[in-house]
Amino acid sequence: MSLINTEIKPFKATAFKNGKFIEVSDADLKGKWSVVFFYPADFTFVCPTELEDLADNYGAFQKLGVEIYAVSTDTHFCHKAWHDTSPAISKIEYTMVGDPTGTITRNFGVMIEEVGLADRGTFVVDPNGKIQIVEITAGGVGRSATELLRKVKAAQYVAAHPGEVCPAKWEEGQKTLAPSLDLVGKI
Repeated sequence: MSLINTEIKPFKATAFKNGKFIEVSDADLKGKWSVVFFYPADFTFVCPTELEDLADNYGAFQKLGVEIYAVSTDTHFCHKAWHDTSPAISKIEYTMVGDPTGTITRNFGVMIEEVGLADRGTFVVDPNGKIQIVEITAGGVGRSATELLRKVKAAQYVAAHPGEVCPAKWEEGQKTLAPSLDLVGKI
């Protein structure tokens, strides 16, 4: 079952952000655009490259009013230890959510039950708490923050411009489409 246009399920968790432990819930994702970025585990190999890429692009997401929540089934203590020891992870200023019970991971449908870890799942949540983008990749395939940023801009554009859609490879400022009978068979 697709999660597109479904409302996020309730959750509460402890997270690590800017040197502190904080409480995070589904309510924190409402009222603004959010990216919920699941990854398998701290102290691994592909994960730090992805999280560092997000850290390097965090300012661009913030300019769009987007908050990032990185989630794994590790604890918030593990997130802190990783942040304190890894040069790549020490760059992170966004929220790193601990999900040791797997509740959030299961809510988003990305739990690998046999190992208790998350798939590489990316979810863009609109200000109403509804999921607008879902991307899940295999464990060995890293994601790109710049491509995610492009998709967030497209989702925000479509939300702000009813009746318009963004074609493939759309970049901010390019032409969009207005679906109509006149376009059928002409693209």
